Amino acid sequence: MKAPPVPAQARSLIALPKAHLHLHFTGSMRHSTLVELAAERGVHLPDALVEDWPPELKATDERGWFRFQRLYDIARSVLREPADVRRLMLEAAEDEAAEGSRWLEIQVDPSGYASRFGGLTPTVELVLDATREAERATGVGIGVIIAANRTKHPLDAKTLARLAVRHGGGGVVGFGLSNDERRGRAYDFEGAFRIASRAGLLSTPHGGELLGPASVRECVDTLRADRIGHGVRAVEDPRLLEKIVDRRVTLEVCPSSNVGLGVVPTAADVPVRALFEAGAPIALGADDPLLFGSRLARQYELAREVYGFSDAELAELARHSVRGSAAPVDVRKELLDGIDDWLATDRPEGPEGLSPTPS
Repeated sequence: MKAPPVPAQARSLIALPKAHLHLHFTGSMRHSTLVELAAERGVHLPDALVEDWPPELKATDERGWFRFQRLYDIARSVLREPADVRRLMLEAAEDEAAEGSRWLEIQVDPSGYASRFGGLTPTVELVLDATREAERATGVGIGVIIAANRTKHPLDAKTLARLAVRHGGGGVVGFGLSNDERRGRAYDFEGAFRIASRAGLLSTPHGGELLGPASVRECVDTLRADRIGHGVRAVEDPRLLEKIVDRRVTLEVCPSSNVGLGVVPTAADVPVRALFEAGAPIALGADDPLLFGSRLARQYELAREVYGFSDAELAELARHSVRGSAAPVDVRKELLDGIDDWLATDRPEGPEGLSPTPS
C-alpha cells in the first residue's frame, strides 16, 4: 500500500510525547563521542565507523553477524573510565529529550564491562548512578534493563537475573535476553527469567528478528514475555500473533535496525502496518543508533511517511510505548495526557513535522 503524502505542515513528531523501550547501552553512543573517545584512547576505528558510517551490514549470516558484533565490541572498548559511562548516559538522555521521549528504558549487559569497572555489581551500580544523574539533568525518566547474552551459559544468565532482582528497587525495571538468537534458544534461559519475573521485573527478551515465529513463541510461552525485542516475524504465524494480541505483549519494533541488519531489504518491508492492524501493541525503537545512524524520531517519521500512519495512529503508537513501559503511574498519566493534547492541537509545528536532531 502506498503511503499518502505528508501535509506540508504536519504535527511535529518531536512534540509527540513518547517512551523509548528498545535502546542498547553501547549502541546509544553518539557517533561524535565514539570518534572523540577513540582518538583520546588511541583506538583505531575501521572505515565503517568513520568515513563509511553508518556501516553497511548484513547480519543474516554468521559472517555478517560477526562483523556487526566486532564493530560493537570496538565501540564498547572506548568506554574505559566511569566518566565515560556517565557521559554516555547523559548524552543518551539529552538525545531522548530532544526527540520528545520522556521515558527511556536502556538495556545493558554488565558482563561486557565488568572487567574494567570492578565486577558485575560495581558496573551495575555505576550505570544506575549515571542514570540518576542523567535524569536530574534532563528530566527524562530512565529505567535499566539488565540483559543476558544468549551466546553464554544459562547459569551466567541466572547470575545476572539475581543481580537485576537485587537492584529492582533502585532503577532496574526488567530482564532481557539479547545477541544472536540462532546461537541460544529462549527455552534454555527459562530459569533466569523465572527468577526475574517472580521479583516483579518485566520480561523483555529479543526474538523473531533473525529467526522466525518459533523464536517468538518460545519467548511468549516459556519466558512469559511482557515485551519482545523486535518480534516482527510473528506476523508469519496468525495464531501466534493472535496470542500476542490477547496477552497484550508489546513488540519493540525497530524499522531502521531491521533494514540495517539485512532482516528486510527496505523499511517498507517491515510489517509495522500489518502488526498494528492485527491489534499488536507496538513500541517503536531505535535499537543501536550508533550503528544504524538514526534515533527514535526517525522511526515515527517512517511510520508516517512509509507506513501511512495518520496522526491519530501515531498517537496510538506513542500510547503503546507508554503502556508497555515500566514508567511510574504519574509519569504514564503525564505522558498519556500529553499525547492527547498533541492530537488535539490544530497548530502543527515546523516543516514536515520533524525538527533537526542531534547526531
